[in-house]
Amino acid sequence: MTFLKINSSLQWLWLTAIFLIIDQITKQWVAGSMELYQSINILPFFNITYAQNHGAAFSFLADQSGWQRWFFTSIAAIASVVFLVWLKRTPKEQPLLAAALACMLSGALGNLIDRSMFGYVIDFLDFYVKGYHWPTFNVADSIIFVGAALMIIDSFKQDKTSKNQDAKEN
Repeated sequence: MTFLKINSSLQWLWLTAIFLIIDQITKQWVAGSMELYQSINILPFFNITYAQNHGAAFSFLADQSGWQRWFFTSIAAIASVVFLVWLKRTPKEQPLLAAALACMLSGALGNLIDRSMFGYVIDFLDFYVKGYHWPTFNVADSIIFVGAALMIIDSFKQDKTSKNQDAKEN
């Protein structure tokens, strides 16, 4: 069954699909079962709080007239294409980078779906310490962060591998 073999890192798209499904299910659960800005205390430092972000990170440009919807939708679409092409071109021998790209693709697609359908991103994860609240975020944002962290770790691994190969050649 050679047609089932994938010769690129696209085999990591299963990870994209899993996190995208989790992201969309959790967002729809929150939007369908809570009122806007309703908050449910879960832990002494964590609430589920339904919010709609019409801007970008930290509600950047959220107060604009509406043009930002299409601007951020375009950025998410372009980022998704870039992550997908990068994932396709990533050698199978770099699984950490592939996993990072699959995660970042999932997050970009999750927020792209929200912006396309609603004009805003559904956020609900609300962490706080001693009265300070971080801006609410969602599973897509979290998995983008995880993907970026994996990419940084991979870059250090690749740098170390490259230095070891250079040392062996000299």
